[in-house]
Amino acid sequence: MNGEQLSAVARAVIDANFYLTLGTVDETGAPWVSPVYFVTADYRAFYWASKVDTRHSRNLASRPDLSIVIFDSRVAVYQGRAVYLTAIGEELTGPDLDAGIDVYNGPAAARGVSVLERADVVAPAAYRLYRARVVQHYTLDPDGHDLRVPIEL
Repeated sequence: MNGEQLSAVARAVIDANFYLTLGTVDETGAPWVSPVYFVTADYRAFYWASKVDTRHSRNLASRPDLSIVIFDSRVAVYQGRAVYLTAIGEELTGPDLDAGIDVYNGPAAARGVSVLERADVVAPAAYRLYRARVVQHYTLDPDGHDLRVPIEL
């Protein structure tokens, strides 16, 4: 497969899934992974809402570097399709929060999630809206090896 074909496969994997696996690290370097419901409008920024006191939210507050994987767990063994992302995460505030809410509630949110209101993700509410800005996209080697191939989306 060429780069354009791999990118199309990656977009299809992202579009078909509701959850990503978010990898964070705490202040001591201990890793943590969490599944979170996500939306994206452009494959370059991914948004999710989480409670501010969850482990991944606390980790993100001290270390913004993230890893993400989105995969189709229904395919046969050795036929896996996955998208790997390195990203910088942040809790959204101010105008970024308003823009993030628009994305979260946009066409991608038609997948059945409740509409998010600003009051749902600012104090004193328990939840916040987060964004991961992608630094690099990767997908699996088309020959089925566990080799990540850089792609552009």
